[in-house]
Amino acid sequence: MRGSSPRPLWRRCSPSRPRRSRRPPRPARPRRVGPSPRSSWCTGRSPTPPAGTASSTRLGRGGYPVVAPANPLRDLTGDSAYISSVLDIISGPVVLVGHSYGGEVITNAAAGHGNVEALVYIAAFAPDQGETALGLTGRFPGSALGANLSVRPYPLPGGGSAPEGLINQDAFRAVFAADVPVRTAADMAVTQRPVGLAALTAPSGVPAWRTLPSWYLVAGADQAIPPAAEAFMARRAGAHTVTVEGASHAVVVSHPGRAADLIIAAANASGCTRRAPLTGRLEELREAAAWFASACEPTRTP
Repeated sequence: MRGSSPRPLWRRCSPSRPRRSRRPPRPARPRRVGPSPRSSWCTGRSPTPPAGTASSTRLGRGGYPVVAPANPLRDLTGDSAYISSVLDIISGPVVLVGHSYGGEVITNAAAGHGNVEALVYIAAFAPDQGETALGLTGRFPGSALGANLSVRPYPLPGGGSAPEGLINQDAFRAVFAADVPVRTAADMAVTQRPVGLAALTAPSGVPAWRTLPSWYLVAGADQAIPPAAEAFMARRAGAHTVTVEGASHAVVVSHPGRAADLIIAAANASGCTRRAPLTGRLEELREAAAWFASACEPTRTP
């Protein structure tokens, strides 16, 4: 306005009031009381992608302890004994989840553990007694694994050597992770862990799915374990089954929500209840559950 004094320079260059963030404050995280529930996950030859690592961190920060032991991938007896030893030190109920060869491991490792409430198979082997992983794969057409497996020797601790296999890197995405982004699949191919052929050719023991309720996710476009083989194993085990059409063997990476829904359903149906609400962290916890298991504890009537 004419005749008025000009606004001082320092006031023109500085805001008259502090700027306020429009983001609402984050709600307080619910406080936990009592011991936290545990969950356990066993995988096969697939490496854990970055998303899985991030999810486990988020799950832990949300108050849901995770036990995700590294499967040795050497031989079925030793691998099952190792996972069984991990279950020995877990207090509280467990929803045991296996992917790929990890399914055969949990089928054997769960025996004798009363705290295992349910088994969840994610595109995994669920053999009967005396069956082998390679035998189940070859029983049905559609697997591209054998033709793209590179076999090499590895040294044994007591001397001598034994064969182990890796998926050829140039065929890894087509065989294992066709619906995973190219860059992620390339990282998985580089970091894949070899599996001893003894693990795939050893006969399985008495299956835990005969006495435990089980859930199964069939990957509809799996090129490692034929979908027909997965559907057969699920049906024989009497498993609650869902099929993800078009999903590759790496369905836990490409469809984490679908895998999570199945795991949570297994936890709920087994008489387990979550210790804290998922409000505000639903997507993070659902994604994490696709890799591990829904944190739960049994509901007991006084």
